Amino acid sequence: MTETRETSRSPEFRLAQGALGGLRKDLFHNAFAYRPLLPSPPDGRLLRRLPERIRGRMAWAPHAAVAVCAFFVFLIGAAVADGSAPPLMVVYAFLPAVIVLLTLVRPVLAFWASLASTPFLAYMGESGDGWPWAPNSFAAHVVVLTVVAARTRPRTAAWMWVLTCGYAVFAEFFLGIGYSTDAPQLLFFAALALLVVTVLQVRRQAEEQVTAQQTVTAHERSRRTLLEERTTIARELHDVVAHHMSVVAIQAEAAPYRVENPPPELEQAFVTIRENAVAALTELRRVLGVVRAEDYEAPDAPQPTLADLEGLVANVRDAGLDVEKTVTGAVRELPQGVELSAYRIIQEALSNVLRHAPGAAAKVEVSYVLGGLGLRIVNGPARGLVKASPGAGHGITGMRERVTMLSGEMTAEPTEDGGYEVTAFIPVTREGTEQ
Repeated sequence: MTETRETSRSPEFRLAQGALGGLRKDLFHNAFAYRPLLPSPPDGRLLRRLPERIRGRMAWAPHAAVAVCAFFVFLIGAAVADGSAPPLMVVYAFLPAVIVLLTLVRPVLAFWASLASTPFLAYMGESGDGWPWAPNSFAAHVVVLTVVAARTRPRTAAWMWVLTCGYAVFAEFFLGIGYSTDAPQLLFFAALALLVVTVLQVRRQAEEQVTAQQTVTAHERSRRTLLEERTTIARELHDVVAHHMSVVAIQAEAAPYRVENPPPELEQAFVTIRENAVAALTELRRVLGVVRAEDYEAPDAPQPTLADLEGLVANVRDAGLDVEKTVTGAVRELPQGVELSAYRIIQEALSNVLRHAPGAAAKVEVSYVLGGLGLRIVNGPARGLVKASPGAGHGITGMRERVTMLSGEMTAEPTEDGGYEVTAFIPVTREGTEQ
């Protein structure tokens, strides 16, 4: 029954119901709530442009501006009430100023206090002072509307102007006693002030949303880049491990035929080895095969190793990069995953030099040490008239992923002469070397 009644209501009724609900929420619910105006953040758009020594003091600039407005409202009231009885002068001059200061701690209450005190201040003034707003309450109400609108939402500003307009109409027709009205002037200045504040608020909210969206987009882009690099690494490792498992299965199947009259135990051992290798290969393809794209094709040739490094250097030299390769230590065969990752790191580093530092010279150092493999790729600053091409940020991320996967360490940072240096160390245990 309730759902039928809700759906049968017209859109106009629901719109009016929502508007009245917004009025109740903005100006009636918790109207006396204590909401002190906090100092401006030091990293705000305006304060961060100021010198450090005055940035802390300028954080209280909004409070000082409200206090200055309250002082001017007091001066207006004191000038108008000059010659009146002291009690009357105190109430007439101080009350609007106090209401302006009230916006710093209880903004919604300050609006209601300003609206409620308007007729009393108008009756306390002279007949030529204005109706339904006295000069000081005129200025105070405009200031209160502006400050409260700046501290709330645009919908609240609209409701405050509507209520002010409603009071102006009521005072003009039911409370006026031959006074000349100043309601149009106040409504015009109030609408102008509220419009400026609302535009600034909407712009600020839009900038905050754009900043938040850019942050989310950057995070998602970084995350997508990381996933793409991990997918690429998983594909290559799949090909490497699958190749080794296939070799194990084939050798286990062919081994009994290389021995004359092998004992049954040896034949059964090779059969077991082959069955386990085939089962592991099937499981490997089932698990790691999901990372392949639909259009991905396994390479026909084996994955590159450090033995193919000379060909890589020759290719980049043909592309115009002056590169020098140095190999130190006792060259030995390393696990294929280590060799592949080292090759890819050098390849990506040299590609970055071609993209981001055209005309620069590069050095590639490969160090075979006792505990693993050291890599160092360094280039000088860009030279010539060719502009650097922007990259997608995949290079450094991919290199870090490869090094992290192998429990290594990597640094990538600019050099003092304007170039760039990438260093990596990949640990290799003696057991891994023997394998």
